[in-house]
Amino acid sequence: MTQTRDVPRTRTAATAPRRPVLVPLTVAAGAAATGYLAGRDGAPGWQAVRVAAVLAVALGVVITLRHGSRWLHAAVASGAGLAAAALGAGIGPRWLDRTGWTPVAVAGLVALVAGAVLLMRGAATVVAAVPRWAGVPAAAALLVVAWVVLWAGIHGVAATNVPPTAVGGATPASSGLAYTDVEVRAADGVRLSGWYVPSRNAAAVVLRHGAGSTRSAVLPHAAVLARHGYGVLLLDARGHGLSGGRAMDFGWYGDVDVAAGVTYLQQRDDVADTRIAVAGLSMGGEEAIGAAATDHRIRAVVAEGATGRVAADKAFLAGAYGVRGRLQQVVDRLTTGCTDLLTDARPPGSLRAAAAAGPPVLLITAGAVDDEALAARFIQDGSPRVEVWTVRDAGHTAGLATAPAAWEERVTSFLASALAG
Repeated sequence: MTQTRDVPRTRTAATAPRRPVLVPLTVAAGAAATGYLAGRDGAPGWQAVRVAAVLAVALGVVITLRHGSRWLHAAVASGAGLAAAALGAGIGPRWLDRTGWTPVAVAGLVALVAGAVLLMRGAATVVAAVPRWAGVPAAAALLVVAWVVLWAGIHGVAATNVPPTAVGGATPASSGLAYTDVEVRAADGVRLSGWYVPSRNAAAVVLRHGAGSTRSAVLPHAAVLARHGYGVLLLDARGHGLSGGRAMDFGWYGDVDVAAGVTYLQQRDDVADTRIAVAGLSMGGEEAIGAAATDHRIRAVVAEGATGRVAADKAFLAGAYGVRGRLQQVVDRLTTGCTDLLTDARPPGSLRAAAAAGPPVLLITAGAVDDEALAARFIQDGSPRVEVWTVRDAGHTAGLATAPAAWEERVTSFLASALAG
């Protein structure tokens, strides 16, 4: 009987196990998108450094995911996923809505998808690594951590990566007002664009719009003030409308931008040095409060819909909402810290401290937005010079639209009294 000997079969491409390619491709796509977003502005040398750093990190992620331990795999995939998802979610959807399918919007969406895939990969690895009975608690813990980190990261990214905003076709002339096109320079050299309606009573107001809008958003408010003789300077915030610079939707550049507007008014013959005020909506109102704390040329502030620029502004949350409020404060602190990493602007002080150090302030709150009243009372408790007026049934910054006669009377009376001296 002839004996046969088993001959080992050579592993061919058809029989060899295939390495999964989804994760490397995901990392590559996410790195390309992140590198583009990181390198799209700034000095050429700094752009190159940022892109190189992104590519180096991406290479490290791929190596770790292919050769690292299970727990290291989970940590790296989750961390990279959270970073990419926060970057993409903070940029992609908003830019797509404002600008359409531009390269920035597409890169943001690619980063978002890549981050989501990596995050799910990391979560699946963790759940698979723990005992079966611990799978649900581990998944729940990961979900909470992811939510907190994503919330802080998305808001920080969105505040420092603002899509372009158009001024639109309306001007003060649309309301029958004579005006002049204005360009002023902030102390750091940034060019700010705006309109000026001349004063007829030797008093003037720097009028600030909210985040994501331009000077045209406050044209109705300018018309009311001009009707009472006030000069009105409507400036686009930096990075908004036709102004230069990098936009920052938490208003951390507000002090320097407002100061540039005040300087312009001081140099005009139709405005008395002692009769300058600042008024603003939402972000613009917060900028007005903050600027007036250190710029004593500002004699009065009107702020509508001002709630907060940094975590310290939400100190009222714990008393108002208990445990939920304390958790929100933790998230707000993370958001402030994340934002600080993404912008050259320094975090400002709290609105409460600023109001205590500044001139008289009129806070206008929306009756339909509970947190506005809570924030206003918190600010008011720190200074006897703060008045609060709540517009019943009004939405955020909708005081003039909801109660036009009352808004006009309350604001102009306040300014007349505060600027009388």
